[in-house]
Amino acid sequence: MRSHDSVGWWRSAVIYQIYPRSFADGNGDGIGDLAGVRARLKYLAELGVDALWFNPWYASPQADAGYDVADYRAIDPVFGTLAEAEELIVEAHALGLRIIVDVVPNHSSDQHVWFRQALAQGPGSAARDLFWFRPGRGAHGELPPNDWQSIFGGPAWTRTAGPDGTPGEWYLHLFAAEQPDLNWENPRVRAEFEDVLRFWFDRGADGVRIDSAALLTKDRALADFDPADPPTADSPGQHPYSDRDDVHEIYRTWRAIADSYPDPRALIGEVWLPDAQRFANYLRPDELHTAFNFAFLGCAWQAGALRAVIDETLAVHAPVGAPATWVLSNHDVPRHVTRYGRADTSFNLEYRQLGAPTDLALGTRRARAAILLALALPGSAYVYQGEELGLEEVEDLPDAVRQDPMFFRTAGANLGRDGCRVPIPWSGRTQPFGFSAEAAGDSGAEPWLPQPEAWKTLTVETQTGDPGSMLELYRAALAFRRASSALGDGGIEWLPAPDGVLALGRGSSFACVVNVSGEPVALPAEGTVVLCSGELESGLLPADTAAWVLR
Repeated sequence: MRSHDSVGWWRSAVIYQIYPRSFADGNGDGIGDLAGVRARLKYLAELGVDALWFNPWYASPQADAGYDVADYRAIDPVFGTLAEAEELIVEAHALGLRIIVDVVPNHSSDQHVWFRQALAQGPGSAARDLFWFRPGRGAHGELPPNDWQSIFGGPAWTRTAGPDGTPGEWYLHLFAAEQPDLNWENPRVRAEFEDVLRFWFDRGADGVRIDSAALLTKDRALADFDPADPPTADSPGQHPYSDRDDVHEIYRTWRAIADSYPDPRALIGEVWLPDAQRFANYLRPDELHTAFNFAFLGCAWQAGALRAVIDETLAVHAPVGAPATWVLSNHDVPRHVTRYGRADTSFNLEYRQLGAPTDLALGTRRARAAILLALALPGSAYVYQGEELGLEEVEDLPDAVRQDPMFFRTAGANLGRDGCRVPIPWSGRTQPFGFSAEAAGDSGAEPWLPQPEAWKTLTVETQTGDPGSMLELYRAALAFRRASSALGDGGIEWLPAPDGVLALGRGSSFACVVNVSGEPVALPAEGTVVLCSGELESGLLPADTAAWVLR
């Protein structure tokens, strides 16, 4: 299969995202870990995915769920040990599963040895030049150096204090205060991350996913941000901290490292950019291999909108020869079963609609159709843990259990991302639904976030063998995709279809038809239906249903 080819495997792969603390708990403490993942590797191989992407598993104070990395060469004890990670990679490879690890180059943890040294050594020191320390504005330096705001809410600056409590310089953090931004103009920062890449590639990691890939380099002048003058393709570099041209030099160096291995490693970027051309710049032949397609993830469940996003995605990727990616959910966004059940099915970071009314039955029906569409499109696809079970966003978590810094930095105005990170259910009828079963049975510690009682009908155990379940739909679709020479990387042909219906061909023998019209329709593609997200009604394709057809 092309997804397993040593050269260019990322062009067709289906990649399963593992959020380690919520996947499976192997030691019974209520938090997922590497032992839990290792016990479930066979499940993942049988599901039919090609690679596993791990959210950060490194040593961290966990101020932002591991995205505040203190040491890239150690595994956080809550998850296990470096030896366990190395064993997991070997075991996954034996099952035909590749491994992708997260790197977070924009910032470190405030507990990283570099930052502790920077605080101790004071203004003007070499240690402080690894970050963005600046004196404050105002008569006594009491105001932040500029007006930048944190992505998590509140100012993007925190003031330091000397050993005697005297207020000192400020440091930049585009995310939480516990995540100081690194200064990528400093050669030591660049050398450190190049070594981190080699460290994990040498241990068998098949690729890295790069968090916030467009944010690394900043305007040294640290000018105030003028929202009336946003960056555009015609005025590159005007934004003070996003998508500056000098970031591409970094990724060209990383690409050379990845390509230096006999079995080339993949560089996968998280690139949140509205401008299509500047997004594509990250995918030039000597930079990243792929980047997440957030436009598809956030697209409304409307035929015209979906087709427009698909066409634009393919058009943007074609000139640089990069494969597209198709993503429905991840650890930062409300689960798509919930999104698709709302009156407004669109999504963006400023428009999360948390708490808006949702019809879960409708959302589930659309989610079933959406995965058949995503897996039929050319390129690679992502599956976020639990979406194969049809899990919804958990929106009624008590405030007392929430952990996302977004919630705290906005005083609860933004409920944050905990609702898509609830531990997934494996078996049984009561919490923790087998999440901790490998070590301690259902008598283990309560999960770090509570699971809904209704998930007893969505466990892996309950869905296995049920031909109408979401899990068996995913298994069937992934098995067909892996066996089909028409799917994965390649071209696409739009087929004639009525209004509100998407019909696309892959090669001469395969078609995917998605009915978004609201009414049953006759299949516009003649042939044999080999997989359908819902039952046909008197030969008609129901609303919010997709079918795969062999022509």
